[in-house]
Amino acid sequence: MVLRKAGTAAVAAGVVGFGFIGLVTIGTYAASGTPQQAANRSALSPGTVPAAYQEPIQRWGALCAEISPPMLAAQLYQESGFDPKARSGVGAQGMAQFMPGTWSSYATDGNGDGRADVWDPLDAIASAATYDCAIAKQVAKVPGDPQANLLAAYNAGEGAVLKYNGIPPYRETQGYVRNIQAMARSFTAPVSPTAPLEVSAQSSAAIYFAQTKLGTPYLWGGEGLPSQNGRFDCSGLTQAAFASVGITLPRVANDQWYAGPHPSRDQLRPGDLVFWATDLSDPRSIHHVGIYVGGGYMINAPHTGAVIRYDKIDTREYIGATRVTSDGAQALPTRNNDGVVNAPSRPGGTEPTAPTGGQGGTQGGAPGSAPSGAPSGTPAASGRPAAAAPPAQAGPSPTGAGG
Repeated sequence: MVLRKAGTAAVAAGVVGFGFIGLVTIGTYAASGTPQQAANRSALSPGTVPAAYQEPIQRWGALCAEISPPMLAAQLYQESGFDPKARSGVGAQGMAQFMPGTWSSYATDGNGDGRADVWDPLDAIASAATYDCAIAKQVAKVPGDPQANLLAAYNAGEGAVLKYNGIPPYRETQGYVRNIQAMARSFTAPVSPTAPLEVSAQSSAAIYFAQTKLGTPYLWGGEGLPSQNGRFDCSGLTQAAFASVGITLPRVANDQWYAGPHPSRDQLRPGDLVFWATDLSDPRSIHHVGIYVGGGYMINAPHTGAVIRYDKIDTREYIGATRVTSDGAQALPTRNNDGVVNAPSRPGGTEPTAPTGGQGGTQGGAPGSAPSGAPSGTPAASGRPAAAAPPAQAGPSPTGAGG
């Protein structure tokens, strides 16, 4: 969240069953794209941000060479899950989670209506990019990766980056830089629709886990716990399958969507997660997930009254796929029981080793209340509330976020 002091801010203006393993092939990951800055050519991957925000993020993500549309999208998702009404317990507001003092310095009219409103998503997008570029200017002479230095300054403050002449030795800050840059891969369009993507080495084992659950009755909210008689819902099954190979996925389907890059339909490989949405232009409407096994089929926990089974993927609400990566999954925020985003970069994980005094870029306390660059505040609110259990239905996809 953007929690900088106003005084500081003001300085800048066909296989089912056991034949799937032979389909797993190795490729190489590539990502790039097109907007205006020479050092900033990454385009957004279609379907990764709500359609209403695609063009503004693409445009404002090219405001300066140190940022990119995928990086800006990753920040906004990390902060609020693209929720323009997000509000944190420490007072951060809107999609970009600005504190009021910082907003007053960096507020930008992104929609041309003559005023800047922190609750307007187009203004929030423009202001987030403006703020990023202002920070980048402050640390422009620091050696190393300019984008990494910008992200470190966003989290820990420009002073910390200048003091250490690069990313400061704070675990949270180092994690924030790593997480945003890793998550940006999920928002990055490939060079071409045929550009190969690296295949997960864990995919076969994840499928094997899911296959051992074939025939298990579906349970809404099921995570396979003994108290649930080992039953799953759709995202509970995929979460458990990847947990079996040491990869921790978020609990709900539309957060799992961002756990890696997005292969096209003809790039699908066994082990990819496949998703369904009620609105194909808005990933926030994703409501179902399965594990692709090849040949146009997936393993999934379909709906109340059904069992874990194989189903075809080519149905009307299919929105796309994700190739899960370890770093992509690690970078994702989680949600508490109220749907509030708990980003990995936020307070509550580990204690950074930093001198007392000052205020980091994601810290909401008074100056001097926490170590510089070592936030310890309250996570920002975002996302929709947890969905209620749906009625049984005939299709392969239950309604609601959990699947």
